Formats: sequence, structure tokens, C-alpha cells
Amino acid sequence: MITERDLPSPGPRSGRFGRATDGRSAAAGEPIVPFSSAAKSMGGQLTIHLDADAARSAEASRSTAQVIERVQRWAARLTRHSEVSDLSILNADSRDEVPVRPTLAALLRAGRTTTESTEGLTDITLLDARLAAEGLAAEGSAGEIGGRGSRAYDWSLVPGRRGSAVVRRPPELRFDLDGVGKGWIADRALRLLADWPSAVVDADGDLAIRCAPGKTWEVAVDDPRTPEASLAVLRLTAPDGWPARWGVATSGVSIHRWIVDGRPRHHLIDPRTGRPAVTDVVQATVIAGSALRAEALAKAAVIAGSFEGLALLGRARVKGAVLLTDRGEVMALPQTLALLGN
Repeated sequence: MITERDLPSPGPRSGRFGRATDGRSAAAGEPIVPFSSAAKSMGGQLTIHLDADAARSAEASRSTAQVIERVQRWAARLTRHSEVSDLSILNADSRDEVPVRPTLAALLRAGRTTTESTEGLTDITLLDARLAAEGLAAEGSAGEIGGRGSRAYDWSLVPGRRGSAVVRRPPELRFDLDGVGKGWIADRALRLLADWPSAVVDADGDLAIRCAPGKTWEVAVDDPRTPEASLAVLRLTAPDGWPARWGVATSGVSIHRWIVDGRPRHHLIDPRTGRPAVTDVVQATVIAGSALRAEALAKAAVIAGSFEGLALLGRARVKGAVLLTDRGEVMALPQTLALLGN
């Protein structure tokens, strides 16, 4: 859930979501409802929110339609669910040096960055392990990969002309860009909305947010145990008078679950083992400076477990984090308290 409203003046606040408190009485405060547009994309839903009044609704409609069209083109090149996507063509190529076009090259570079920022826990080379977790490939190959340790650094990119590149990797190494791709696309789409001082791109749960001075975006962190309940409400502002960038992403083991050979599996692969992570973290939400960074660190925190995960997030100097454990504990980094709504 996400809304935008004017920053409240000192005094009582009217309503939990979407109501302005600009010095008038609480009863007189009018809700600010942002312009929103949504489309199916990336196996889920892409939603764009803009701070646009009625006078700019037509302009907002054109802007969001253009961005949605661009995102659909990016997603078509980057999905593993199409045999003709750039990613699938790379994964199917048996050579150890494969040329790739600029969009895929840029995302692969971003994937390497996330590996480094998460101390190796976000690894984009684990497609076979992911397929084994889903029961779509033999587990033996995934186990062998895990047994040799992470393959995260067994590949490189050689820059080419106009953003293209050549991927050098062992031919059996295949890439899975699912979560990293959504964060990367959200950030890139937000840049296309530069004419809108307050905007949100929600790439199926990975949020890239820009907030103008005097505005606040509110983001409710869902509680996976209870439909429509929230673990926390985040209030993201531009505190220093300049437009602020935020990224918010949630990762967890309560969705994308399967039973394979009578055993429960989930989609978050621990690169140290090549198998679904054994963890006490049910869900992690991270607030950072970009959706890509937030997505990668949220996934890493789940894989690492609550103790090591919070330590990792502290070293990464994220802007905030909320974790839910399998013991029902809700944990947060200290800096998160400044972002929580009342």
C-alpha cells in the first residue's frame, strides 16, 4: 500500500493514509490521491504513482504509458521465461565468450555490483539451482555447483561498442536475473519520469521512489501472517529540502514455495550450498537509496538469517530494515525508527 500527502504541520494528523494536514482542521483536510497506472509485467504487476492533480492527469497518463511500454520492452529482453529473450539466448549458448546487447550487459553489470554489496549472498549465476528448487531440473547438478562453492565471480564482462559487451564464463554457467532485474528496472523507469518531482515505480514489489520537498510517501510493510495487516508503516520524505531518492524492497520465504520429492522448497538459493536457504528470517524489508540495492540486500538478509543478516545490513549502511523471524519477532535496525509512521 502506498500513498502520498503533504508533510503535516505541527499538531494532530488526520487519518492514517493519504490525508493532508496543511494547517486546516482535521475535518477539512482533503485526501491527496496520486495518479496511478498499472499493467501486467515481469510475471507480476508494474504500477506507477505520480503526484498529479486533475489538471495534469492527461500528461500523467501519457508519461506512465510511455514508461510502461519501455519497461515491457526491457522485460521481454531480460526474462528467462521466453526462449527468444536476450537472457535465454545467452544461457543456451555453449560458447565461453558470448556477445550481449546493451540492456542485458547493463543488468549483468548491476548483478555483479549486487554480489559485491551483499558479500556474495546475492548471486545471479544460480539458475540451475533455482530450477532444481522448483522441481524443473535435477538436484544433482545444483548440489554439485553448491559443493564447489559460489560461482558468483567465475565470469566477467568485456565492454563493447555502444554499451554492448562480451560475457566470458564457463559454458555451463547460467544466469537468473529475476529479483535483481525488477529492482534494476524500477530504478531505470524512475529516471524516465524526471519531469515528476514525486513519483514511485513499483516493479512487482520493488519500489523506486522520488520524493519532492514538502511531500511524504507512505509505504506499508505487509505482514505475511495476516492478510491486509502491516508490520510497519514507513514515511519517506525529503528532509533536507532537496528531492530525495529511496528504494524499498521485501524478500521472504512465504511465497514462491513448492513441494519437491515430499520436501518443502522456496526460491531463495543460498550460494554457499546451491540449495534453498535454511534461515530463521521469514521476511526482510530494506530501505536504501535505490530499488536495486534494497532488493539485493533484502534477499541477502533472508539468506543470512537474522543475526548475520542484521550485521550485514549494518555494514551496508542501509537507511532502514524490518525483519520478521519464524519465532514471530519483528526486528528493525535503529535508524528505521526515524522512518516509522505513528
